[in-house]
Amino acid sequence: MKFAYRFSNLLGTVYRRGNLNFTCDGNSVISPVGNRVTVFDLKNNKSNTLPLTTRYNVKCVGLSPDGRLAIIVDEGGNALLVSLVCRSVLHRFHFKGSVHSVSFSPDGRKFVITKGNIAQMYHAPGRKREFNAFVLDKTYFGPYDETTHIDWTDDSRCFAVGSKDMSTWVFGAERWDNLIYYALGGHKDAIVACFFESNSLDLYTLSQDGALCVWQCDTPPEGLRLKAPTGWKADLLQREKEEEEEEEERETTIRGKATPASEEQQGKVKYSRLAKYFFNKEGDFNNLTAAAYHKKIHLLVTGFASGIFHLHELPEFNLIHSLSISDQRIESVAINSSGDWIALGCSGLGQLLGGEWQSDSYVFKQQGHFNSMGALGNSPSTGYVIVTSSMDGTVRAFDLHRYRNFRTFTSPRPTQFSCVAVDSSGEIVCAGAQDSFEIFIWSMQTGRLLEVLSGHEGPISGLCFNPMKSILASASWDKTVRLWDMVDSWRTTETLALTSDALAVTYRPDGAELAVATLNAQITFWDPENAVQTGSIEGRHDLKTGRKELDKITAKHSAKGKAFTTLCYSADGQSVLPGGMSKFVCIYHVREQILRKKFEISCNLSLDAMEEFLNRRKMTEFGNLALIDQDAGEENGVAIPLPGVRKGDMSSRHFKPEIRVTSLRFSPTGRCWAATTTEGLLIYSLDTQMLFDPFELDTSVTPGRIRAALRQRDFTRAILMAVRLNEKLLLQETLESVPWDEKLTLSAPPSPELYVEKMLEFLASSFEVSPHLEFHLIGTQKLMAHGQKLKSRAGKLLPAVQFLQKSIQRHLDDVSKLCDWNRYNIQYALAVSKQRGMKRPSEPLGSEEEADASDEDSLHLLGGGHGDGDDGDTLL
Repeated sequence: MKFAYRFSNLLGTVYRRGNLNFTCDGNSVISPVGNRVTVFDLKNNKSNTLPLTTRYNVKCVGLSPDGRLAIIVDEGGNALLVSLVCRSVLHRFHFKGSVHSVSFSPDGRKFVITKGNIAQMYHAPGRKREFNAFVLDKTYFGPYDETTHIDWTDDSRCFAVGSKDMSTWVFGAERWDNLIYYALGGHKDAIVACFFESNSLDLYTLSQDGALCVWQCDTPPEGLRLKAPTGWKADLLQREKEEEEEEEERETTIRGKATPASEEQQGKVKYSRLAKYFFNKEGDFNNLTAAAYHKKIHLLVTGFASGIFHLHELPEFNLIHSLSISDQRIESVAINSSGDWIALGCSGLGQLLGGEWQSDSYVFKQQGHFNSMGALGNSPSTGYVIVTSSMDGTVRAFDLHRYRNFRTFTSPRPTQFSCVAVDSSGEIVCAGAQDSFEIFIWSMQTGRLLEVLSGHEGPISGLCFNPMKSILASASWDKTVRLWDMVDSWRTTETLALTSDALAVTYRPDGAELAVATLNAQITFWDPENAVQTGSIEGRHDLKTGRKELDKITAKHSAKGKAFTTLCYSADGQSVLPGGMSKFVCIYHVREQILRKKFEISCNLSLDAMEEFLNRRKMTEFGNLALIDQDAGEENGVAIPLPGVRKGDMSSRHFKPEIRVTSLRFSPTGRCWAATTTEGLLIYSLDTQMLFDPFELDTSVTPGRIRAALRQRDFTRAILMAVRLNEKLLLQETLESVPWDEKLTLSAPPSPELYVEKMLEFLASSFEVSPHLEFHLIGTQKLMAHGQKLKSRAGKLLPAVQFLQKSIQRHLDDVSKLCDWNRYNIQYALAVSKQRGMKRPSEPLGSEEEADASDEDSLHLLGGGHGDGDDGDTLL
């Protein structure tokens, strides 16, 4: 089994905090999610998380004008220069302070960041390799409070910076003679955003109290004059100027005396306020929180703390739309390049919305889980139902076709359900109670309570059905695991005695082994048929829990109270994957009882229990700084108000969520595994594209000899050598070079079963991308001729077979839908033609041409016909 699993995607969380960005094509939204960044493709309904992380939660993201580069800055001021093309980190930098915003210039040559009350302009990284990608150009001073927003002019000559001191500052990106800086007032609250008008120095400023000021500049952008240099540059320019003057004098003597040019206007750039508008407020709490402006179509989108967003047309300030997405604060607003789609982010609910404002339709609307996820499960090939249990005393079944709760299971008396399980047939639903120590069993079809199993003396912590038999295993805090027969009168078949409280239980995929995680950080393995313990693993030293900020003990002593709270078997049953109150997920070999690999699921220092030692800089003579809520009541972190308090809550406090793993599952194919964590649902998969992993390789196996065997029509030897070399492209070339009518046999000694396993894995992956469907199906049929020889290795081949079945089933679903569509349309065309033919003798049409035209219309319904440029679907 391979263990080269890498982070693949993050699900269940769509937005946390920070600014949103549209890509250059306008079809995707870049959203910060914790210390990662996710790209949501709104056109194809897909999401992909970049395989990179920052040290703390992402605070702002700046996108280059060409969309190739992005600067990602976290809360600690650590920055990553990321290539969105190759999805990799190009450079790391520390800005030595908390950065509020970052913005590239429209020409892509520079970018500006704001931190504290200053703005810093850097040279943007070029396309060539540089020792230092970020070179500081200038530092701009002026605001007296924290800066909030940046916007550039279209020609990249100037930029504006908003501040919390209620002022907006216009700075020159170059050393302009008539514009060094200009401060604009007129507001009574902090500046939220500022925007330049298209191809102009005219400016719009918006404050938190819902005021919009329109500023007009008396100088066009081309009216800015460069300041005369000093020093050696001035001497050099003076010589060039003298030479130009001499040439001009020669021209004037030849052409005659010319009139002297009028002197340029020596006045400075000045701004004047043309108008001031106010947004309709529904209360004092309805503050303006985010804004975005599209310069070409003059569209202003504003978000408020009440969840309402407005669309206005500037400069007339005409209201176009006023909608609401929730009752929580809108943190960020973005508009795509064409101005058709807008994106809104709500940090309180973890909600991300993308819609087309002209048609009032949502293209994308998702919301992450409000609290940490607690469980997950894999869907079988025919499963379309999700069953959940809750502390509210109900077990609910949801239909994934209609997205509705079609069945609710309850107990005779109120109880708190802590776990749930469904048998392999989907007919029986079981739930364990935390307060009454009982197991309730219902029928999925009727919803009727079938039985209540008693016997445990502590809360039920886990339930699991045997995949091969109707046997239920229940784990409890009473230091036992009980096996219940679901066929023979619901009786207890075995009771397994443990040395500590049981926290999780799971069966091996073949049902021949049982694994139990206990409170003393051990994993014990049992033979369920004979009720005999077959092994155990001590995992306390592999947890390596971190120290919380308010812990009085060290991380080493804190680990003594930690344990694995969830575990699952790998697809082949040879390994077990446990996780719990730690940032690590381990893979153990069951038979050898050794640690194979350890995965660090998060390096986000914004979460608690991440560091092993305390930060001494936070320790003062008055105690730990973590005890002081300096940001209480603001939007940062998670605020917990008192119940019933809507306004002016002085008790709101902040906390750092603790990192932990709540559930783990391996995919049936063994290609990936998933973990529910504090950050969301993490997917880890095998990435073998850039990995050279040969199989029984020797010096005689080379690409040249493989191609030589193909030319000699020795296809079996060529395929065996290609399997041993294990290069995907070469193996695909070799396999597709075999004529379809040739009989493929893999009977070369020794151990042909090993080659068959490799071929199964390759065919399963090829089904997803290759258009040669029938050819690969013939190859799969030939490989299945070795079924009798592979019975001894059925357990190891199970993941490969399931992977192959999944790929074939996907093609079957697609082809069957296409066939049904064609069949129904053919029936419809025949019925229409028959009806027209019956009407012709008695009810003739106006002309023969009209009849032919009506028949052509029926053919066009099928995607056929002879129209020019017709790209309709063809019939099978």
